[in-house]
Amino acid sequence: MASIREEVKKHYGGIAAKVSKESKSCCCGSDGCCGDIGSDSPLYSPEYLAGLPDEAIKASLGCANPIALANLQRGETVLDLGSGGGIDVLISSRFVGETGKVYGLDMTDEMLALAEKNKKKHEAKNVEFIKGYIEDIPLGNESVDVVTSNCVINLTENKETALREAYRVLKKGGRLAIADIVELKAIPDEIRKSVGMWVGCISGALAVQEYERILKKVGFTGIEITPVNIYTKEIIKGFAEDKNLGYIYAQLDENLLDGTFAGAHVKAYR
Repeated sequence: MASIREEVKKHYGGIAAKVSKESKSCCCGSDGCCGDIGSDSPLYSPEYLAGLPDEAIKASLGCANPIALANLQRGETVLDLGSGGGIDVLISSRFVGETGKVYGLDMTDEMLALAEKNKKKHEAKNVEFIKGYIEDIPLGNESVDVVTSNCVINLTENKETALREAYRVLKKGGRLAIADIVELKAIPDEIRKSVGMWVGCISGALAVQEYERILKKVGFTGIEITPVNIYTKEIIKGFAEDKNLGYIYAQLDENLLDGTFAGAHVKAYR
């Protein structure tokens, strides 16, 4: 069986290749899970989306709005982990202004190509997309003010490594401001072991307490984890069916899944 990393790369590369034909996409595969992306999106209010290329919006794969959490300032340097089609990078570029800089890091060639097209359409001069892995960030120590990401940390099997890398590249006093899926209740083994569910963000989610433990272990302080979009059993069922995993859902007590996962804001400081 291919590694989870390779499955993730294949899945999201496919999304990038098809995005021009699809009206919208999301990390979890169902509109309700991540929220409809549009002018009335619960994830991004209209002022965030104003002026963005349609392809950047269509390729949005998030579970919340990390930019609303980040409190970006003019002149800051930002790194977005798993930047995809570039939506959060392009939004961030407006906040940091001409004197700031925003890096978008992604491992998928198709997503990087799409992001470059969106950068050109948006005429963003303070943006740079780079290829690499969140577990091995190709930037120097203490080189950025803010690290963001949107429904990405849950996709890696090596969350401690990824978060330690985020800590490494942050300047002293810098901040982590990410959206991620968290586990609010223990999940059945059938879900945890499913690569398909992992690729779609669900089975790779950390419990809130475990998330806090890892963040503290790698050095972060001032940790706040706030669920903002709690997923109902209907949303999880829709996700499972989208991934052709309805047979797994049918074997489970759906009441155990109700409210088990949530899109959350995660903020911490170096």
